[in-house]
Amino acid sequence: MLYREIGITDIEGVLVGHAQRKELGSGCTAVLVEKGALCGCDVRGGSPATRDTQALRSEMSNQKIYGVVLTGGSAYGLNTCTGVMNYLTERGAGTMVRSWRIPVVVGASIFDFPVSDAKFIPGTELGYEAAKNATSGPVEEGCVGGGTGATVSKFLGPENAFKSGIGTYGLQVGDLKVAAIANVNAFGDVYDPITGKQLTGPLTPDRKTFLNTVEMMIGRPEHDEWTEGKWEGGNTAVGLIVTNAKLTKGQMNKVASMTHNGLARAIRPVHTTKDGDTVFAMTTAETAADVDVVGVLAADVMAKAIARAVRAAEPVKGYAVARDYEK
Repeated sequence: MLYREIGITDIEGVLVGHAQRKELGSGCTAVLVEKGALCGCDVRGGSPATRDTQALRSEMSNQKIYGVVLTGGSAYGLNTCTGVMNYLTERGAGTMVRSWRIPVVVGASIFDFPVSDAKFIPGTELGYEAAKNATSGPVEEGCVGGGTGATVSKFLGPENAFKSGIGTYGLQVGDLKVAAIANVNAFGDVYDPITGKQLTGPLTPDRKTFLNTVEMMIGRPEHDEWTEGKWEGGNTAVGLIVTNAKLTKGQMNKVASMTHNGLARAIRPVHTTKDGDTVFAMTTAETAADVDVVGVLAADVMAKAIARAVRAAEPVKGYAVARDYEK
C-alpha cells in the first residue's frame, strides 16, 4: 500500500493557528478540534512544563479535549491555554458539565528566554489570537508560533546554539491519516531520520562547523568548568500527533509513548534531565486501525517533523541555521 504525504490539517476537523511577536522572540501555536477528540500524553523529559496532562491518563474520566497548545514562555506561557479556551467557549465548543460547557485545552511550553529575554511572555490574549488564526489551510513552519524562540544544540550555551522552530509532517495509508507537529527546543542535536545526517550541533569558535553533543558529554563526564552552568535546564521538544484512527484513550496514550521513538531518532541526546520532552496524541476516531500501526507511523512522522523544524528555521539574533551548514 502506498504512502501519501499529507498536512496535519488534512485530517478532517483539525485547525492550526499561530500567533507570535517575532521581534520579541516568543509565541504560541494552537491546534483545535471543535468537535472534541480523545487524547493521550507521554512525558519523558526531566523538566516539563505542561497543563492538564494528568487528565489524559487512561484511568481518568475525561474523554474529550478541544485543543492542544504548544507555546513559548516557559511555565508562564501555559496561560495561553486559557485564551484558547475562551475562544472555544465563544464558539460553543466543549463538554457539558451540568449547565456549563467546558472546552478542555491541554498544552506544553518551551523555555525560550534566551531569545525573548523574558521581555515578552505569551499569555491569554496571544492564546486567543492563535485560536482565532486557526484554519484548515497549510501550516507555516519555522520561527513562528510556539517555535518563534526555539533553539537546539545548547551544550556550549545559547551563544553556540542553532535556531529551530515548528515543524510538521504527515502520512496517509489507505484511509488512515497520521500527522505530527513539533516545537523543537532541545538540548541535544537534531538529525535527519532518513539519512542519519547530523543537522545541528554546538558551534565551534570560528562558527564554520559544529560539534557532536553526545561525544562531548561522554568525553567530559565530570562536567568541568567548560560546561558548568551553560546547559542547566531550559530545553524541551514538545509535540502532537493527530490521527483519524478509531482508538481508545488508553491506546492513544500508547501511541504517544511510541511516538517518543521518533524523538529518539531525530534528537540526540533526548529525554535528559535538562529537557521537558512531551508528546500528545489525539484522534478524531473515524477510521479503523491497529494501534501498533498508528504508533509506528506516529514515530516516523514525528521524527520527520523535527528535522523540518530546524531546516525551516531562519536566522534570528545571530543564531546559526541548519540550511547554512548543509552540503
